[in-house]
Amino acid sequence: MIPPVSSLPAEIARLLAGGVWEAITIGASGAQVFRITWPATPNTRPAVYLKMAPQRAAPLWLADELRAEERRLRWLAGRLPAPRVLASTEDAMAAYLLLTEVPGVLSCDEVFAAEPVELARLLAEGLRHIHQTPIPDCPFDVRLDHKIAEAERRVRAGVVHTSDFDDDRRGRSPADLFAQLLATRPADEDLAFTHGDYCLPNVLIDQPDPALAHVSGFIDWGRAGIADRYQDIALATRSLAYNFGPGLEPLLWHAYGLDAPDHDKIAFYQLLDEFF
Repeated sequence: MIPPVSSLPAEIARLLAGGVWEAITIGASGAQVFRITWPATPNTRPAVYLKMAPQRAAPLWLADELRAEERRLRWLAGRLPAPRVLASTEDAMAAYLLLTEVPGVLSCDEVFAAEPVELARLLAEGLRHIHQTPIPDCPFDVRLDHKIAEAERRVRAGVVHTSDFDDDRRGRSPADLFAQLLATRPADEDLAFTHGDYCLPNVLIDQPDPALAHVSGFIDWGRAGIADRYQDIALATRSLAYNFGPGLEPLLWHAYGLDAPDHDKIAFYQLLDEFF
């Protein structure tokens, strides 16, 4: 449901006055997302995105996740192609984050279905770009000690969504999956700066011709930080199979430079994602 502009905080309402709203339903962040355009002045008023997260309504912690994304986007400015924060504020009802648009075509678009080798190249290009970001001054720690503690907190609070589990885990309880998570925790972490939710709807491609294309940017940064690079590799693997069918995963691994991927880590980080 599109909110009336008059109900928004004054700063946000002023920036969006006269805009045409479109609800964005792709993705699974839980927050409401809207694209706002000014068709009469397309050259002087580029599109923007508004994210709104309720302060009190379930699911819990959405507003916290939006604040986390804002902090990461401000740190990322000048480091990686990501949205720029135009405004952020809160009121009693919601937290608000207003962002610039990252140009490009979503990598889950059907236009890429006929060129799986090129799509794998593009996804690997994006992974390498993110993972090459220097981490000595990165303030965001999402290594396993942090992530597992957060997963346990969500299990205890009863906010893990079993309806969103992957097909092979449907019918199992969060507590059961958490026990499996502890039992299969990797012994080491190959640390890099990671996106945290490297799925195809979060990767933008600069043009629809895969053979000529390059990655133009990334969105949805709320889980980014220092972690094992397999955090991103695992979710990219799952997302590629989900969007374009199984069997393409080795193309991605090879394009990234993994001729012998760690399948146990891929399985572990896909399991870890069930809690978020």
